[in-house]
Amino acid sequence: MDQQKRVKDIKFAAWSIAGAFLTYFSMYAFRKPFSAGTYEGMVIWGMDYKIMLVTFQVAGYTLSKFMGIKLVSEMKPERRVVYILGLIGVSWLALLAFALVPAPYNVWCLFFNGLPLGMIWGLVFGFLEGRRQTELLAAGLASSFIVSSGFVKSTGRSLVLEGVSEYWMPWMTGLLFVPLLLLGLFLLSRIPQPGEADVVERTVRQPMTAAERRRFFIQFAPGIVLTTLIYMGLNAYRDFRDNFAVEIWNALGFAAQPEMLTLSEIPIAVLVLVLAGAMFLIRRARPGFYISFFMILFGGITLILATWMFTRGVIGPVTWMIGAGFGMYLPYMFYHTMLFERWIALFKTGGNIGFLMYIADSFGYLASVAVMLYKDFFVKDLSWLHFFTTFSFITGFAIILLGLLAFAYFLKKERDIHPDPQPGWMPAR
Repeated sequence: MDQQKRVKDIKFAAWSIAGAFLTYFSMYAFRKPFSAGTYEGMVIWGMDYKIMLVTFQVAGYTLSKFMGIKLVSEMKPERRVVYILGLIGVSWLALLAFALVPAPYNVWCLFFNGLPLGMIWGLVFGFLEGRRQTELLAAGLASSFIVSSGFVKSTGRSLVLEGVSEYWMPWMTGLLFVPLLLLGLFLLSRIPQPGEADVVERTVRQPMTAAERRRFFIQFAPGIVLTTLIYMGLNAYRDFRDNFAVEIWNALGFAAQPEMLTLSEIPIAVLVLVLAGAMFLIRRARPGFYISFFMILFGGITLILATWMFTRGVIGPVTWMIGAGFGMYLPYMFYHTMLFERWIALFKTGGNIGFLMYIADSFGYLASVAVMLYKDFFVKDLSWLHFFTTFSFITGFAIILLGLLAFAYFLKKERDIHPDPQPGWMPAR
């Protein structure tokens, strides 16, 4: 019987990861391919045209995240697939408009391209949360956005090198990924709801009303603020690294090797996936929750160390990009796999991850917009490489400081709720 159960669990995990990975991997083909263009020499209204494109899309994506705090947290399971298909369809139409509308007016097309896509992650993750295998399933999903962006940009860049216009390239890239998207949605649609054993271990996950969201926020306000601030730094750094990867790699001397956009992300994806996925073996909510903070701190230290070694000539540019990417993606991955999942399971608050994740995401993308505007308006003459190096140091130190504060807050919060009569650094139950 145990053998049959293990086989069943493996089949379920493989099916769920495949569905989530293919769906979210395909979504990136509608969101990121435009950034594979350089649009060199284009300045519109005194602003670099590509930064304007990125800013407009991220503005739409940010608004989508704020909308998701309500819409994703309230979404009923049976409506997810239809919403995913419809939202991605709208974004694809916006890419068609981007090709047809002349610059600079087509920047608005990218705003409407980003507007629907910000809710896709929460809708996909809704199929995976609240299960005994959630960390493993979520790691499979999260690995998609590590490798997909580089793969999509490599695909888009290859189309440009083959003679496709930088304006038509995003729409054509999306077209190539439609079959994978449909396959992913089919697989997701066949995933059953969490079983009784899942509910016992992880608590029931259900749509949240406005009153429930307000009560949750009041109960954990300092923790929500601190974890959101960490995520703001992580997301702004990740988004800048992602959107301007072409420029950064060009500055490092790899202009003629677009495959580096993908190849450099593969070891990061493998390492982070193994670490995050293995966390499902830690069944108890408490150690899993606090391990998330250790991983956040370790990521910040790695980011600082890798950047310092690069600036001192100890390591080369490829090693630095992989090391810095690992230092950033490790804590970023734990946000998407374990931190919020174990938060709800540990404190047994009910609700769903969509609420917490979309608070963090919405402010995370606000930070991303702020960084891009700062780069273009206040340090326009600073090279991409110099700016990115400085940004790496700032992000690493912020992660460490805020991570320590958040760890201390939750430790005290749990002790207030469950006083610990025994010695030890963590309250026992």
